[in-house]
Amino acid sequence: MLFKNACIENSTQLQDFRVEDGLFKEIGNLTQAEGEEVKDLEGKLVLPPFIESHVHLDTCLTAGDPVWNMSGTLFEGIECWSKRKEKLNEDDIRERVKKAVQMYAAHGVQFIRTHVDVTDPSLMAMKTMVDLREELKDVAEIQIVAFPQEGILSFPKGKELLTEAVKMGADAVGAIPHFEFTREYSVESVNFAMELAYKYDKLVDVHCDEIDDEASRGLETVATRALELGLFDKVTASHTTAMHSYNNAYVLKLMRLLKMSRINFVANPLVNTHLQGRADTYPKRRGVTRVKELLEAGINVSFGHDDIFDPWYPLGNGNLRDVVFMGLHVCQLMGYEDIMNSYRFITHNAAKTLHITDRYGIEPGKPASFVVMDATDYYDALNRNAKCMASYMKGGKRH
Repeated sequence: MLFKNACIENSTQLQDFRVEDGLFKEIGNLTQAEGEEVKDLEGKLVLPPFIESHVHLDTCLTAGDPVWNMSGTLFEGIECWSKRKEKLNEDDIRERVKKAVQMYAAHGVQFIRTHVDVTDPSLMAMKTMVDLREELKDVAEIQIVAFPQEGILSFPKGKELLTEAVKMGADAVGAIPHFEFTREYSVESVNFAMELAYKYDKLVDVHCDEIDDEASRGLETVATRALELGLFDKVTASHTTAMHSYNNAYVLKLMRLLKMSRINFVANPLVNTHLQGRADTYPKRRGVTRVKELLEAGINVSFGHDDIFDPWYPLGNGNLRDVVFMGLHVCQLMGYEDIMNSYRFITHNAAKTLHITDRYGIEPGKPASFVVMDATDYYDALNRNAKCMASYMKGGKRH
């Protein structure tokens, strides 16, 4: 099939591209072959499919059930979820996850990294998500992070549960060092998670320093272990909101380690501007990590939604445009080029985070997965909240 007159990733010249056997065959000024089907895109914006770098599908669509998070804090959210876990069952999880994934798909999202709570002796959510990963593969490719929501050392048999979740088929190992009872537990939990990932050849994605406490410094441990174990860009530090409270002298030292480690970062602008700064009077902190400084240092950063209508965030519809829009504001990335290229936070940068760059992107020989936006470029798409007109996965139209 031949697609004509596409604005591919903000290109100033319209281009054509051919899809054969589910792959991009060629890109340029192309002529229709005999009998070939043609689709004229009439100058619409074509991007690689959107990627959700960080969400909790197992908790989605549960806000207010059984109680609302009235303080808006991370820790009350965890308390609310502990109560909601008491009524979890497989059908409940399946129904909510399938609905959330379809919401994402309608907005052109084809890849999702979900963190699944494994501080549950039954590992029900983990078992269900492994099944759904296969069931929903034609809607979205799902990566599963085994996430110890209530800690590895601070939850009964936390190490055993995390190990079992990895053996069940998790794609990545998680941790939550800032939630552990002590600094010693924090360091030990990261060491355990990283060693586990190294042993089983898994990716790593740590909920790292999601707190306003400048003394929370799990990031240095994550980066050091990524460097020492040679895991490098297989490792992701999510949130790192304490970094916005670090003093600049410490950050200067830390940046050297971060560049050496080559780890990825995920910022969650919607949720962390909602959750963070709750203990502040005035001035109130914005609650998002140092995105601009990380980018300037050549470090990969992607954006994620984090939560969709759950105890930590009472809104959300799966449209990553909202995430980018908020991120540009709170990170003060509002220059023309910043806005034009901001789609990379939820495409190319996110592909690096998920470690899928070998099979992602609009290039000959790669899977013909892409989205068509009702816009002339991404500046236009972001400004007008343009809809996703079509989503193609491996050459086939999915939406």
